[in-house]
Amino acid sequence: MIDFTFTTETVFMVIVVLVILFLASAIKILREYERGVVFLLGRFWKVKGPGFIIIIPIIQEMVRVDLRTIVMDVPSQDVI
Repeated sequence: MIDFTFTTETVFMVIVVLVILFLASAIKILREYERGVVFLLGRFWKVKGPGFIIIIPIIQEMVRVDLRTIVMDVPSQDVI
């Protein structure tokens, strides 16, 4: 027969690992030229500025938006 008794140390270690994983997926860092668009259950909720951002991993989702201007070459067009 297999005995599945857990000691308090193993339960504590599992809880600590779960909390560390939760915090690692909840904390985001945005640079000063980025903004974060936060969606709550798939709907727009808020725009977050630069710095540390904390989101709820399962309920909220953040999309990074870059505010820098992108310069592209436009090829010359021939006259018809």
